[in-house]
Amino acid sequence: MENLDGLVSDWEKFKSGFLNMLPSLISAIVSAFLILVIGLWVIRLITRLFHKILNKNDLDVSVKSFLGKLVNWGLKILLFIVVISQLGVQTSSFIAMIGAAGLAVGLALQGSLANFAGGVLILVFRPFKVGDYIAASNGPEGTVASIDIFHTRLVTPQNQQIVVPNGELSNSNITNYSFFDTRRTWFDIKVSYDTDLNQAKNVLLEVAKKHPSALKSPAPEVVVAEIGEHAINLSVRVTAKSSDFWSMLEDLYIDCKKALDAAGIDMPYQQYDVHLVNKPNTSL
Repeated sequence: MENLDGLVSDWEKFKSGFLNMLPSLISAIVSAFLILVIGLWVIRLITRLFHKILNKNDLDVSVKSFLGKLVNWGLKILLFIVVISQLGVQTSSFIAMIGAAGLAVGLALQGSLANFAGGVLILVFRPFKVGDYIAASNGPEGTVASIDIFHTRLVTPQNQQIVVPNGELSNSNITNYSFFDTRRTWFDIKVSYDTDLNQAKNVLLEVAKKHPSALKSPAPEVVVAEIGEHAINLSVRVTAKSSDFWSMLEDLYIDCKKALDAAGIDMPYQQYDVHLVNKPNTSL
């Protein structure tokens, strides 16, 4: 009987405390609900405004999508923390738990996060685009076939695909051969020391000027680039549209060789002269 009286007494205390707390609980729930509804509406408004700003900039579609989702989820996480704090939940330990989980995930996915960050940098700053021919200082070279968040795919002149991690690519020096509309040749032709250099330059310059893809500005030129150990190097420099560059370069190789042969100008190759000396026999 005493236990029953104690149970009834505890129930009365609980009911009294609950009734006293009920107005503040209802107020907290209502305010949390209002914060949630208004917050979601504000997030939707901010997301639309952010997308409008992104659409005004010349960014890749994948970058726009990624940045939009990043802002949206970041704002929703912030709203969630505000709502549960309004309900009386201690958020300091909750935030610490999220931070610890984020650190653990970051350590486990270091390589992937580096590639992800590199992909974002490439898509935002656009050092190259799909269709450009690039060469990285760490080796990969080819035409850009696609740019993803984690990898960039290149196609070599031998029709081979190279998948390059964006983290590695973004940290290397990149030569973009297609960045400008024009390209200029810069190759050397060796002539012998007894060659009339003015004649050789005129022969090569005439070949360069006659090519239909050679642009008049900047004008083609042939200069003495180096006096080497075995020959003199003449540098042939001709500008063409990027689309005509490779075909023009091959034509110049062939036409320059033919023109020098027709002019009787020798193109030497590396060779060594060996002199044999017969010493007189002084032994008796």
